[in-house]
Amino acid sequence: MSVRRLAEPAIQPAAFAFNRANAAEAKKWVKKYPKGREQSAVIPLLMIAQEQEGWVTRAAIETIADMLDMPYIRALEVATFYTQFQLKPVGARAHVQVCGTTPCMLRGAEALMQVCRDKIHPEPFHTNADGTLSWEEVECLGACVNAPMIMIFKDSYEDLTPERLGEIIDAFEAGNGKDVRTGPQNERFFSAPETGFTSLTDEKAVLKATRARPSAAGKARRDPVPPSKAARPKTAAVETSPALKTPSRVKASANGEKAAGVSAPKGDRRAANKAEPADKPRKASAAPAKSASAKPQKPSLLDKDRPIGMERPAAPDDLRLISGVGPKIEKTLHELGIFTYAQVARWTKAERAWVDGFLKFHGRIEREDWIKQAKALAKGGEAEYVRVFGKKPR
Repeated sequence: MSVRRLAEPAIQPAAFAFNRANAAEAKKWVKKYPKGREQSAVIPLLMIAQEQEGWVTRAAIETIADMLDMPYIRALEVATFYTQFQLKPVGARAHVQVCGTTPCMLRGAEALMQVCRDKIHPEPFHTNADGTLSWEEVECLGACVNAPMIMIFKDSYEDLTPERLGEIIDAFEAGNGKDVRTGPQNERFFSAPETGFTSLTDEKAVLKATRARPSAAGKARRDPVPPSKAARPKTAAVETSPALKTPSRVKASANGEKAAGVSAPKGDRRAANKAEPADKPRKASAAPAKSASAKPQKPSLLDKDRPIGMERPAAPDDLRLISGVGPKIEKTLHELGIFTYAQVARWTKAERAWVDGFLKFHGRIEREDWIKQAKALAKGGEAEYVRVFGKKPR
């Protein structure tokens, strides 16, 4: 599987927000999952964002992660794993997905891709000059009987020829995509044979009213047809015996049911008492078991290892430029009196451990090397950060 990365920062929008209708739809999806499992809604929310914007932006991923209270990296993992999410801008009027799996390839998918190269762009995942069309090759789209086929957004177009695909692309380019017939582009009825129906061309053979049985005299008569006995198990069990007609019209008496039934086994109280005396107290455990759901205690605010804080300055540093610090973590740092890069750069090992106790996912201070990042930002801002790390912050 090819590596999937987000689009270049230069084309990423600065922010994202669901419109009113999609925000209501997103809330419905989140409510479908039990409390504490809201992160399971990340896929449908990313799909809603893609349908709104045309592609999945970094701002959309981070906004959805904040809505679901999940780390950015988790939402990013989902967006980059599933190829249904477009990580770069696609055609505003049509993004053509050409199936390149074996059945479609044997039926002319390569010729369809050449049409896309000629009419849209020589390379996939690139828009045409007007930004209205784009294309890509995908795996099986699920209509192998009707190969070759393409999909545009949520609609499939099957039984294609290069000429017909060219007409479809021209229609979408002109803004008339809604007028194009979906499904098979020939006279085929869904996935039926191209030559037409070969069986069950009418329902006479399957209707009880039209099925006839020969009488003893050899003449046809239209008596009710009994159920078929085909595929019934042939056993000696009473339940499957053809001679047994159920349910019985005669109701069994209570005494008869009792005589035919089997009594429950009697318990041996003496043996049970010997196995575990009822009056013998159980040995108490040395210490009460900790609840699996108990949250770890946060460090004390009066701890000697707490880093020195400060009053909120008029213009605090943007701590989110430190990789690994999002809006929620920045808010936590502000509550602890941390507002500048210089404060973070001076943290000792003990102070880093103290701050780590307030983070939901421990260890990220060391893993992301906040100290080195903060030193670079405190020394020369973004320019120094680029010089040290070879890339822009965030």
